[in-house]
Amino acid sequence: MDRITVTELEGRTLLTRTGGYLDGYDYTLNPYVGCVFGCHYCYVRAMPVARFHAGEWGTYVDVKRTVERRLDRELAAARRRGSVRIFMSSATDPYQPMEARFRVTRSVLDALIRQPEAFDFLFIQTRSPLVTADLERIRALGDKALVSITVETDLDDVRKRFSPAAPPIPLRLRALYTLREAGIRTQAAVAPVLPMSDDFGRRLADVVDDVVIDSLFTGDGANGRRSRSFRLEERYTDEERTVWWDGCPDQRAYERIARYFPKEHIFLSRDGFLPPSLRQTDS
Repeated sequence: MDRITVTELEGRTLLTRTGGYLDGYDYTLNPYVGCVFGCHYCYVRAMPVARFHAGEWGTYVDVKRTVERRLDRELAAARRRGSVRIFMSSATDPYQPMEARFRVTRSVLDALIRQPEAFDFLFIQTRSPLVTADLERIRALGDKALVSITVETDLDDVRKRFSPAAPPIPLRLRALYTLREAGIRTQAAVAPVLPMSDDFGRRLADVVDDVVIDSLFTGDGANGRRSRSFRLEERYTDEERTVWWDGCPDQRAYERIARYFPKEHIFLSRDGFLPPSLRQTDS
């Protein structure tokens, strides 16, 4: 963590109007700017929030402060405008390591618990087992919350090539199991699809009930142009490239996962990131 530049920001807006890929939501909420996981495939690298920042992606975190007081006001204003469905987060990981120190995401949850009438749904997208530290808070939100944990492969050597600073795969699987056992609605996000073993579906079925599958080409927000610009193809072995880069990697992943999950529990691309009431299954 010595290489990370941390800056504390005051008075930053928390709720941002959204649309496009996330048009099932009214707002995105990013507790931080930047992400120390710095995954090589992360589409945020190509977005203005990263391109126009002074630091290199993965080397900085800007921490939003005075969150609860500000969010109280923003939620009240948002509720007056209509529905309040929140996606947390679209451009950072809300449970990256700095959360253990600054607890910005926890402050968000506390604000939502304090005024449950002010929001309709919260989608929590992370790849960090640190989310389990807020298990009781998330459980207090009941069916108004869902935790989606990225598990893009079950092969940790593949993870190290594509997202070396991200948490190991076994810890993410354990976090999914812990949350599910606590009665929290969860899903595994195989997003993006990376090279995986034949047993990946079975490993997921042991810890979670729902899965969403998304490839580098449908999930980077630019029909694969961003993924190609990141030269990700070079991170595959020759054998992996044939199977998991060329052709239809999302279909290959679906075939492996569908051996262990009912079709109504497998969601494809955008549908898997929508609020559950808006989803369509591959049934």
